[in-house]
Amino acid sequence: MKTTKVESLEDLIPFANYSLVNTLSVDPEATKDGVDHHPRQVFSGHFVPVNPTPIENPKYIAHSKQFFSELGFEDSLATSEPFMKMFSGDTTMLPESMQKQGWATGYALSIYGTEYYEQCPFRTGNGYGDGRAISILEAVIKGERWEMQLKGGGRTPYCRGADGRAVLRSSVREFLAQEHMYALGIPTSRSLTLYTSETETVKRPWFTNGSYSKDPEVMIDEAVAITTRVAPSFLRVGQIELFGRRARKEEYPDAMQELGKIVLHVIDREYSEEINQDLPLKEKVILLALAFRKRLASLVANWVRVGYCQGNFNSDNCAVGGFTLDFGPFGFIDMFDPRYQPWTGGGIHFSFLNQPKAAERNFEMLCIALMPLLAADKNALDTLEKIKNDFPQVMQANMIKMWASKLGLQKLDTTLFNDLMTLMIETSVDYTIFFRELSHIPDDIAPLAKSFYGEKVHDEALMERWTQWLEQWRTATGVTTREERKVLSEQMKAVNPKYTLREWFLVPAYKQAEQGDYSLIHELQEVMNNPYDEQSSEIEEKYYREKPAELFDIAGVSHVSCSS
Repeated sequence: MKTTKVESLEDLIPFANYSLVNTLSVDPEATKDGVDHHPRQVFSGHFVPVNPTPIENPKYIAHSKQFFSELGFEDSLATSEPFMKMFSGDTTMLPESMQKQGWATGYALSIYGTEYYEQCPFRTGNGYGDGRAISILEAVIKGERWEMQLKGGGRTPYCRGADGRAVLRSSVREFLAQEHMYALGIPTSRSLTLYTSETETVKRPWFTNGSYSKDPEVMIDEAVAITTRVAPSFLRVGQIELFGRRARKEEYPDAMQELGKIVLHVIDREYSEEINQDLPLKEKVILLALAFRKRLASLVANWVRVGYCQGNFNSDNCAVGGFTLDFGPFGFIDMFDPRYQPWTGGGIHFSFLNQPKAAERNFEMLCIALMPLLAADKNALDTLEKIKNDFPQVMQANMIKMWASKLGLQKLDTTLFNDLMTLMIETSVDYTIFFRELSHIPDDIAPLAKSFYGEKVHDEALMERWTQWLEQWRTATGVTTREERKVLSEQMKAVNPKYTLREWFLVPAYKQAEQGDYSLIHELQEVMNNPYDEQSSEIEEKYYREKPAELFDIAGVSHVSCSS
């Protein structure tokens, strides 16, 4: 294994290893020079070589110091000119042994288990994919493979007529959210760097200040930015689905072969430790379905544990590696509401406590995409069908285990849990604060009342029900001694974070960034990278509190219309 100490761009050269472009099929109609920036149909092939479009006059905002350390990167690398150029989209001066062209991939779209083609400008499904995300490097570092992708890196054949840019606002959100999710202990893509342009802007629809509108009302000029996100791969359920659809419909002679190749690539990139490479393809397919089911169910249960809502959990936003991907219209819940949904276009089907069902739909689409590979073996198809049909039970088992851990119980008491859900809804409870205060094993409801919004604390009958519930819960924990109480408290605090990245924390950060002040971004990095820790009294006063009443229902704070 190579020793990792990366102080310059040249130090990255020995680690470069481009498995996707060396293993999978290139679009046969792709250009040789990577100048391929206009919408067009891509009929076959797994990827399109495309040059990123650099942002003008890039300026450093932030990098993930923790991730840099894990990779063996020196912090000074983030502000060095060659590194900044590469990760702000200028790959023209890369060393000869590194690829100057990036690559973009196509994928299919399913929304809650329904196949869609209309979002493709050609209504065929051949123009939907990475419209502004361009991968520029694969590297094996300390024995782990990482793919590095520019979000906002310019137009690709999948851009659907858009400009290929990401704005500073959404880039700040994604940069901070990915590292926060990692700190929460949940599988996720990671953040490497965040650069903005000092001169380049684009127009985007947005809301007027203080608006309650669900739809954008004005076009505004916003600074562009590029955040580099990193993951073992960016392979999505929608990607497997695209080739599954093509194979099912026999769209071209190599369709089945291309499906098989990308499935094997998924296994190699994401499941090499669980699936023996010497097994026959059909056995690998079955094991892939089982392994992904396990990861996906665990992932979504953990999202609910920390109060995260993906917002737009289509199949193309679902990483087949089973980790969090595409922080678009996401949100961390404030007041508990099973139907919480930060995205105005998401509807109930992608709401907070419907995420397990949305995950089930995405899992179904993966299984359907895999079926052509098993068409000649009825027993294998029956096995895959059973794996698909058993997802609800696997998901439910993960949810029960998660709720028990949040409540500090060895086994979930269904009556106690249902009573709690009822009380939380009736009382308007802050989700994060409530479970963190409960983690201190309070003697009475006074600490829990810190999480109650409004004036419900003056409802004597409701408060008496809370007192009864707390007594029943304390009995259910089985805790009788001071030492047992201390142990249980530490266990609960390890699963119930004190700090989550709420949208009303993000808004001031990106608004200050628009004025060239990045101090709040750096502060949020520090706070949200330690979400389970007790921090200073100043930080607690600022970030461990209920959402101000005046911010409820405000557009761009309580809800967003898109991720641009």
